Amino acid sequence: MSKTFYLIAGFLALGLGGIGVLLPLLPTVPFIILAAFCFARSNEALERWLLEHPTFGIHIRRWRERGAISRKGKQAALAAFAVSSVMALAIAPLPWSLAPLAAALIGGSWIWTRPEA
Repeated sequence: MSKTFYLIAGFLALGLGGIGVLLPLLPTVPFIILAAFCFARSNEALERWLLEHPTFGIHIRRWRERGAISRKGKQAALAAFAVSSVMALAIAPLPWSLAPLAAALIGGSWIWTRPEA
């Protein structure tokens, strides 16, 4: 793959991570970790910026070293999944309201089974 592809993918992941700050069902940290992965293959300065970031750097390093997610991160993700699922069940008609619930169950189960940092 070319450096240009990874650079574009890194910026897309970074953008989705930024949107995830505002939307509860869209996670932030996994997209930032993906951005770091892409920047590691395309732009060392951007990767270094993410690794040294005061908020996200520790999460990226823990993931790279041990595949670990902090307990606080797990709790925040599961709470966001729960809020999104309840909102979808209350607002969206069936069967559409079940999609966020399925995503929450699948994603939440995977997150919960990761090692804790």
